[in-house]
Amino acid sequence: MGRQIRPLRVHQIASRMLDSGRLKSEPLWYRVVGALPPSTSLVRPQPVQLVDTLSSRSKNARKTSNQFRPQKIVYEEDALRERFFRDHPWELARPRVVVEDQGRDGDVDGRRWDWSTGIKQPGKAVDGESVVQRQLWLITNNPHLTVPETYNIARKEFYSLRLQQDIERRIAVEEARHVGSTFDKAYIDIMFEREQKVLQEWRTKAAQDLALRKHKRNAAYSTTSMDEDLAAAAAASGAAADAAAEEVPGLTVAGAL
Repeated sequence: MGRQIRPLRVHQIASRMLDSGRLKSEPLWYRVVGALPPSTSLVRPQPVQLVDTLSSRSKNARKTSNQFRPQKIVYEEDALRERFFRDHPWELARPRVVVEDQGRDGDVDGRRWDWSTGIKQPGKAVDGESVVQRQLWLITNNPHLTVPETYNIARKEFYSLRLQQDIERRIAVEEARHVGSTFDKAYIDIMFEREQKVLQEWRTKAAQDLALRKHKRNAAYSTTSMDEDLAAAAAASGAAADAAAEEVPGLTVAGAL
């Protein structure tokens, strides 16, 4: 089957039909195809490399199998985010609001959050992403600071805010209890009680199973049935000796035995 080139000549054919009058008006795609004609090459060109170094070009040139594979997009925040959540895995369990009102994440009253003022920003809850953005600002605007130093600065600010929130929460609970408020059990307390109940049931079943196994093991090695057989054998031998003594005069039981 030969190469099909008719689709490449659509604009040329349409131009001839317009000139001859077979088409009364230009199709909607006529000017677009004329400005952006279809490619005549059937081979996909290699995408532009993000890392423009001689070593990377020579290395990727030998790997033709990765020519059509999308490149990996890496941001500077990725490494900072990975380290923070590796050190603080429970921060991922905190609920987060992912709904955006206008699709402009990071805007507050038409302006960006100013991370130069600190980790706490108006209209944004303090979370792991706040630490990442604060550390990124420190790295960008303080070249004399190393990455671990900027991480420690942002982390200490995060710890101080978390401690402040915890103190405010405890004071609010104490004030509410002082005026007569009552609180139900926390979710973690309820789950702890359920866990203890399941463990207690398991202990009871385990103790019963252990007692049953111990009873079976003792019954397997018990000598009760052997003693009964020996007693029956002794009684039978005694009766036979008495009968022999009656048949043979002068024979005693002791002599028979």
